[in-house]
Amino acid sequence: MIDSALRVLRSIESGLLVGMLATMILLAAYQVVARNLFDSGLLWGDSLVRVLVLWITLLGAMVASRNDDHIRMDLVSRFLGERGQRSLARVGSLFTCFICVCFAWYSYEFVELEYQFGDTAFAQIPKWVCEAIMPFGAGVMALRYLLHTISPPLRSEAQ
Repeated sequence: MIDSALRVLRSIESGLLVGMLATMILLAAYQVVARNLFDSGLLWGDSLVRVLVLWITLLGAMVASRNDDHIRMDLVSRFLGERGQRSLARVGSLFTCFICVCFAWYSYEFVELEYQFGDTAFAQIPKWVCEAIMPFGAGVMALRYLLHTISPPLRSEAQ
């Protein structure tokens, strides 16, 4: 039951990431062609591309946090045994969890201020809606790294 739910969540994350990336690439290409060939373009196109970059960045980070695939500096772990590597992985995951919690907290405060100001990003879409991925994504990553602290994922030598 839990495994199937996790598979569905992974599929949703991956699908959103692929869909947004395709949309961003197509929209950016359209904007370039429309500007250079027809002296036109979508008035809100560049703003949407910037928002999509933010969403893709956070969704990509969430996907990377699934199996603890974020970039790391692991010179020390190469000289440790399996038990030492697990301990070091727990410390690293706990630290990453702490950073993600801080990011989630302060980005939530930022989004809340944007909500209070009521500014729009583009096409009558409020800025806070576009920025809501920050506290959400950071919260998901914090939860995942808390779980990695409890049970570090196994890493192969090839990685």
